[in-house]
Parts: sequence; structure tokens; C-alpha cells
Amino acid sequence: MKYYIIAGEASGDLHASNLMKALQQIDAQANFRFWGGDLMANVGGTLVKHYKDLAFMGFAEVIMNLRTIFKNIKYCKQDIQEFQPDVIVFIDYPGFNFRIAKWAKQQGFKTHYYISPQIWAWKENRIKAIKRDIDEMYVILPFEKEFYEQKHDFPVHFVGHPLLDAIKDFKPKSVSEFIKNHHLLDKPIIALLPGSRKQEISKMLSVMLSVVDDYPEYQFVIAGAPGQDAEFYEQFNAKKRVSYVQNETYNLLSVSTVALVTSGTATLETALFKVPEVVCYKGSSISYQIAKRIINLNYISLVNLIMDKPVVKELIQGELNAKNLKNELHQILYTNKRKQMFLDYYDLELKLGGAGASQKTAELIFKKIQ
Repeated sequence: MKYYIIAGEASGDLHASNLMKALQQIDAQANFRFWGGDLMANVGGTLVKHYKDLAFMGFAEVIMNLRTIFKNIKYCKQDIQEFQPDVIVFIDYPGFNFRIAKWAKQQGFKTHYYISPQIWAWKENRIKAIKRDIDEMYVILPFEKEFYEQKHDFPVHFVGHPLLDAIKDFKPKSVSEFIKNHHLLDKPIIALLPGSRKQEISKMLSVMLSVVDDYPEYQFVIAGAPGQDAEFYEQFNAKKRVSYVQNETYNLLSVSTVALVTSGTATLETALFKVPEVVCYKGSSISYQIAKRIINLNYISLVNLIMDKPVVKELIQGELNAKNLKNELHQILYTNKRKQMFLDYYDLELKLGGAGASQKTAELIFKKIQ
């Protein structure tokens, strides 16, 4: 079978790559063509465009890059038409994927969506487009099935969260090996996960680094994102005694005492590694003011959304500053908050429905397109 897969972010690259591996196990003739990243490319097939050339963060940034976005949409349609896939699999990335899905459905292609866009957070009216343009939806958060089926009468498949598979299959390096390979100190580690896009890294990392001198008994280590060069991080890190590791976030989390994490999939990954964390978010002023008016959620981190309570502290926009970061780190490192967070993390894992998301989704997709 011929699969055309569209992922526009680092997390999508991870989940799509695991889906591709699962599809290969049940379809020996699987032929992949995709928009994604290095992880997908490592599985095999043809990479059309890398997600680092697609990601624009926030409302203002999207508007500034509309010409590029429309050019990419036009090229994607042409590429699909030439490839003639048996199915198109959309991985999150709704702004781009909804436009392609509408066209693809009209052209008679089978449209499957893996990892639902977060229409329960904002733009709930997109349910009309989903009902019209998507043949099958595979959701990964427990509350999404109820949202789609009970509120909007649209049947979906709850397959569990693919991060459980990714972390379960991960084979960490030993602590001594990791420290030796990266010339780290013999001190407990505070991990800094400032995001994957240049725009968000620029906003987050300077604030995260502002607390380094307050914790001399710890070493701070930056998790470099896939697709970003080490040189990019140096402009923020030049005067700090901070280490840096590239493409080894899971190894870093496996040896960390605490983490400062930019809101996104990384907040859930950190929790599943049982690392206490502070969730950070800071967008452009314009984007934040718009988002505040149209997003109707009590929390921004996946951890708190799934648990429906403040398991981890969220420092958003103006609250993200050195004083608040220092206070939250103190709470985690020197009070009982750390113990309570561990207990909540175990409950979180139970709510996610167990391993096997990639395999379940691959089997459902293959069955539907035969």
C-alpha cells in the first residue's frame, strides 16, 4: 500500500515514525511519502519537506508567513496527486492538514487523522470540517473520545497515547556513560527543555537560564531539539555554566532531578519519565492576547489537562520570570511537593490507557484501506 503522511512538528515526527514502523510490520509492501522529520526518514520512504521549514508559532508569525504557507499547500496537493496514495494520514498540525484534507476528500482520497487537533481547546467549529473531510479519526487522550462521540456524534478510535510506546521501547544509557559522553559534572541535573522551534526557544531559554546562578549545587543541561544546530543555542548560553546535549532528550530526562519545560508534548514526556517539572510558556504579546480570548481551558499542559487538576505548576507569559521559576524549583527540590507529583504521575499513566497505540492505529488503518 502507498501511504502519504503529513506531520509538521517534532512530536508529529516521533509519532509518525512509530506508526510507520508498525505499518511495516503488517504491510511488507508499505511505500511511504511524507512531510516530517529525521525520525520518519530513518524508517524509510521519501521525505518531501522537513517540518523545520514548516513550523510557524503563534498568530502573528503565521500571518507574516502566509505566502510560504500557501505555496507549501499548493505543492503538497500536486505531490499527492502525482503519488496517488491509498490513504493520506494526517498527524495533528491542523492549520495545514485541514486544508489538504478538504481538497483530498473532494479528490476521492481516503483521509485518516492520527492524533486529533485540539478542537476541544479552541476552534470547536472545526468539527464540521472533520465530519465532512475525515474518514477515520484516531484519538490519544482519554477525554477526546467522549468529546467527539457524546458531544458531537462523531465516532472515533481511542488508541491510547503513543508516548507510552516510545518511552517503553527506549533503552537509556547508563548514568556514568551519559555523563562521560557529554563531559558533565558529578552533580544532580536540572534539565532545560525550551521547545523545538527557534521562536519559542528564543523566548524561553533566556528566562530558564536566569536561575542558573541560584543553584550552584546543581548542573543545568539544555536539551537541543532535532533540526536545531548547537550554534543556535550558544547565543543564549555564552556566559552561563550550562551544558548542552543534542537529540538526547530522553537520555537527559532519565538522569534528571527536575526539569523546566516549554508547554507542549514535552510536558507529558517529562511526566512519564517521572521527572518533577515546571511548565513554561511565553508567546508574542499579540499572539498571547488573541489566544487568551479564544482558548477556553483551565490549563495549558497536557499533564494538568488529562488529570483535570494542577499537578504541575504552569508559569504563563508574565508569570514566567526568574523569581517565580526560582520559587517553584525550591518547592520541588526542598518540600513534599516532589513526592505528591510522583503519586500524580503514576495516576496519569494509568489514565492514558496502556501501551500499543502505534500498533492499534496501524492495524485499523490497514484494515480500513484494504
